[in-house]
Formats: sequence, C-alpha cells, structure tokens
Amino acid sequence: MANNENVDVTPISPVQRRDSLEKHLQQRPDPQDLKDKNILLDTNAAPALQSAAQELKRQQATDSLKKGLEKRPERDELVERNILPDSTAAPAIQGQQKELEKHMRADSLNEKLQHRPNPAELVKEGILQDEENPLKEE
Repeated sequence: MANNENVDVTPISPVQRRDSLEKHLQQRPDPQDLKDKNILLDTNAAPALQSAAQELKRQQATDSLKKGLEKRPERDELVERNILPDSTAAPAIQGQQKELEKHMRADSLNEKLQHRPNPAELVKEGILQDEENPLKEE
C-alpha cells in the first residue's frame, strides 16, 4: 500500500470547510463564460434532451457534408473546365512543372522562328505572290 507519511490527515473544522467552499464558489466562472469556452452547451433544452439535440445537429452537419460531396464535380470535369491543372505531379512541384512547360514552349517557338523561311523563299515556292512579299521595296 502507498506510503501515507506525506498526506495531511489533520481534521478540518466544519467552519473551515464552509469557508473554503464559499471561497471556491465565489471564484466559479459565470455560466456564459463556460458557454463561450464550449464547456457548457448554449441551449435552453432540458439536460435530458441536450445530448439528443447535439446528436441531431451533428447528424444534420454530416448529412449536409455528404450532400455537398455528392454534388461535387469529378476531377476530370474540373480539369476540362481548367479549374484543376492536368497534372499527375505532386502539388508541391506543380508550379515548377508549369514554369518548365512555359520555358519549353518558348524554346520551341524560338527554334521554329529561327528555321522560318524568309519571304523570298515563300515567293520562290509559290506560297506567296510577289506583290504579297512584305520585304519587297516599292
């Protein structure tokens, strides 16, 4: 059994006990403070019905969330509407992936512009008419 040497076993007089109880009751927080801290329920329902009312609220919230999730569009639809990116990369690197794709498109465009035929070649191949040549001096 535990050692009782450190336990104060001196009897408390009824007056001291009453004074101690009164002191603690005076320091007791207001019911509104307890409601603000969600310790007491903020309801006018009878205590016997409070748990049922709380369970009903919880069930209503659950039903509302389920209904919202059922109406939620599929990922493919969100990608099609350009709300979500069409990427299988992790979200943390999607920004870098987008930057890389942007630079790759720019590089591809620059490459194509460098190999673009000049207007004289287009006239020679019959793609442009001689009067359509933008570099032709008049």
